[in-house]
Amino acid sequence: MELKENERIDDLQRNGYQIIQNSEKFCFGMDAVLLSGFARIKQGSNVLDLGTGTGIIPILLEAKTKANHLTGLEIQAESADMARRSVALNHLEDKIDIVEGDICEADSLFPLASFDAITCNPPYMIGQHGLTNTGDAKTIARHEVLCTLDDVVRVTSRLLKPGGNFFMVHRPFRLAEIMATLMKYGLEPKRMQLVYPYVDKEPNMVLLEANRGGKSRMTVEKPLIVYEKPGVYTPEIYDLYGY
Repeated sequence: MELKENERIDDLQRNGYQIIQNSEKFCFGMDAVLLSGFARIKQGSNVLDLGTGTGIIPILLEAKTKANHLTGLEIQAESADMARRSVALNHLEDKIDIVEGDICEADSLFPLASFDAITCNPPYMIGQHGLTNTGDAKTIARHEVLCTLDDVVRVTSRLLKPGGNFFMVHRPFRLAEIMATLMKYGLEPKRMQLVYPYVDKEPNMVLLEANRGGKSRMTVEKPLIVYEKPGVYTPEIYDLYGY
């Protein structure tokens, strides 16, 4: 596989799979790995990952689940190209498609109510104060420059089959807004897990599952702690990474 400038191939520790990344653009983080572990994908599901970046979540879900087919949607051409080459590198062309396109227009790119599950690791940060280059790949991945939380949830509600599930990782400081937005579009929060960097620190991530048209009842899972001490993951994190 030919690599472009600043690109590298990383081992995903799952099924021998690898991924192409560019350290000058944007590399996947722990949030994507945690989301792939949190998502409960039923056997035979058709899955869409919104804002797939370099394709990390579809590739990990293909390794960890028995999904029928996975699609990644990505607006940035360079990231979509890396994702396609990573799919080819792992010989997964028959299981994963990468589509270049805008999340805000996803409900016109795919048939309505056509996915059993949708995942998303969206931009977390609101506002553009202090941003000097809103076209930068890292800025687009982290800030709501090209799409908002409302955009993500709106198109998800249109693309999910009735009874389908939505899985998302986000930041706890926006939890009230997230819950209100999910319910605004008929996605009932069903499961939540807070992620803590250390046992004595505040949570810095939240994992959420919502169901299209589900009844009102939510389970809060036990906290997920990332580090036992600096540089040493907890057993749960080592397991998620496949070590």
